[in-house]
Amino acid sequence: MLSTNTWLKIICAMMINAVVFGVGAVMVLMIPALAAQAKYLIPAVVVISFVSAPFIASLIAPRMRLRNWGKERWQEGDLISG
Repeated sequence: MLSTNTWLKIICAMMINAVVFGVGAVMVLMIPALAAQAKYLIPAVVVISFVSAPFIASLIAPRMRLRNWGKERWQEGDLISG
C-alpha cells in the first residue's frame, strides 16, 4: 500500500503535468517563430512536462497536508499562498 504522501505526489504530478504542457503548448503555438518548428517543439514540451512534473510535485505535495503547517502558519500563509 502506498503512503499518503506518495498518493499526494502522484495526484499533484498529474495536475502539474497538464498545466506545464498547456503553458508550453500555448507558448509554442502562439509565438510565430516557434510555431514554424511546432512539429519538433510540441514533443519536446511533452517530454519536459513529463520529466519536470514529479520534481515540482515533490515541492508542492507536502503543502497539501495540514499537519505540515500548524494552525498559526496555516492562518498566516506564506510566499506562495499569500
